[in-house]
Amino acid sequence: MELDPRTLSVAERYKLLIGVIVPRPIALVSTISPDGRPNLAPFSFFNGVGSNPMTVLFCPANNADGSEKDTLRNAKPVSEGGTGEFVVNVASEAYERRMAACAEPLGYGESEFALSGLSPLPSARVRPPRVLESPVSLECRTLQVIRTNPGQPSGGNIVIGEVVHVHAEEGVMNERLHTDPAKLAAIGRMGGSGYVRTAGAAQRFEMPMGREALKG
Repeated sequence: MELDPRTLSVAERYKLLIGVIVPRPIALVSTISPDGRPNLAPFSFFNGVGSNPMTVLFCPANNADGSEKDTLRNAKPVSEGGTGEFVVNVASEAYERRMAACAEPLGYGESEFALSGLSPLPSARVRPPRVLESPVSLECRTLQVIRTNPGQPSGGNIVIGEVVHVHAEEGVMNERLHTDPAKLAAIGRMGGSGYVRTAGAAQRFEMPMGREALKG
């Protein structure tokens, strides 16, 4: 099969991307509007950027009418009308269904915390609350938003943030900052409505990098 993206609909391109870019980590992103209303939404186009400075990114696509999703409206820099802050809460098995509930399209300012039953906790260095149930939360200040197709339906946006504070549940990391995957119990997205769990040892394997990987 050979495909030219220009011949595919936006929905078909999306279906292809989420089917082959797997598994994808899930960022449950908490933000707050300029007038103080909290928002909570999951994003599986999420990853790290670098460690100097410590930076992450997530990608909230535009709505079907080309408008910005609430998370982007809140997280974009103050100069663009947002608050310039957000918190990435790692999605884990312990609250997987409540995380998924946060994808419900609510009106701007309506609380996904209230809908899902998840618990907001004050953050240490940013205004948006973190999620009590998350094993790890990364408090971030927005550095930049890159828009690939501003104002267009499903246009992509890359929100890059510097991590300014990390909250980790006791026991998830050791003194050397090694994370225990079983205790993190992160879940990831597959294609469609599929998910994958990472806590079970049978689902994980290790191998060296570089030439050493060929010796197995």
